[in-house]
Amino acid sequence: MSLARTHSIALVGVEGHPVEIEADIENGLVGLLLVGLPDTALREARDRIRSAIVNSREKWPNRRITVGLSPASLPKRGSGFDVGIAVAILSAAGVVPPAAIGDLMFLGELGLDGRLRPVRGVLPAVAAAAAAGFRGVAVPAENAPEASLVPGMRVVAASSLGSLLAWLRRQHRSRKTGRTGGSAGMVGGGGTGEISGTGGTDGVQVFEGGTLPLPDARPPGSAGAEPGRGRDLADDVGTHVEHHQTDAVGRLVPDGVAAPDPQAHAVEERLLEILRAGRAKWKDRSDGDEHE
Repeated sequence: MSLARTHSIALVGVEGHPVEIEADIENGLVGLLLVGLPDTALREARDRIRSAIVNSREKWPNRRITVGLSPASLPKRGSGFDVGIAVAILSAAGVVPPAAIGDLMFLGELGLDGRLRPVRGVLPAVAAAAAAGFRGVAVPAENAPEASLVPGMRVVAASSLGSLLAWLRRQHRSRKTGRTGGSAGMVGGGGTGEISGTGGTDGVQVFEGGTLPLPDARPPGSAGAEPGRGRDLADDVGTHVEHHQTDAVGRLVPDGVAAPDPQAHAVEERLLEILRAGRAKWKDRSDGDEHE
C-alpha cells in the first residue's frame, strides 16, 4: 500500500483542531515533501523523522514521499506531528498495517535516535481528540500523566518509536488471532501493560484516561499537600458526576434543563486546579526573587 493516513492535533492558542496526515509513496525523485502550511520546526521534521526511522532499525523508503497535512488552510506549528508523520510513512511502506493504527491520535516529537520527546499542549490536544471522536492517543511517556487527565481516552505511552511500532504490530496480530488485548500489552479497567520495543528494552504502557495516579498539583507546604501523595482523577470524576446529578456549581438544576456534561466539567475543574497551583508556584518564586 502506497497511501496511508494517521491523525494528529494542531493547536491554535489553546484550541485543538484535528489534522489528517496522509503519506503517499511513489516513484520519482527521492525525497520527502511536506505540504499543508508547515512552519519551520515542522519542515525540519524531514531530517528528524528519517534519522529516527533508520535508528529504530526500520527501512527508509528510498522513493518520492509526499506528506499532506489537512486541512491545508490551517497553520501547523511545532514538532508534535513527528510521530504521526513517521507512522503514516511506515504504514504507506507496508511496515505498519493500516488496521493497527485504528482510532489512535499521534502526538510527540522524535529524537534522531528514535526516542519520543515530550511536547507542549498535550492536555488541550487530547481533549480536542476526544471531542472529535477518537478513543485513544499515543504520546511520549513523559506526557502520559497530562494526557490521562481526559476521562474516557486510552493513553498509549511510548518511550521510543521502535517500541510504539512493535506495540502496533502486536495489536494487529492479536486482533487477527482473536486474542484479548492483555496478551498484546493492552489492559482494561485502568491497569498497565508493557512490552519490549524493537531494538531495545523500552516498553509501552497503556492507561485508561482518569486512572493514572498523578502528583499532587498543590505547591509543597501548602495546606493539605502531602509529599509523594498521588491523586486519581477517577475519584474526581465520580465526585463531579454525583454533583451534576443535582447541580453544576452548587445550585439545583431546574427541571427540563440538561445538566452539564460531567466529563467536560471534570476536565475543566482539573485544568483550573493545575492553573491555580502553577500561579501559586510562580508567586512564591517571584516573592523569593524580591527578597533576594
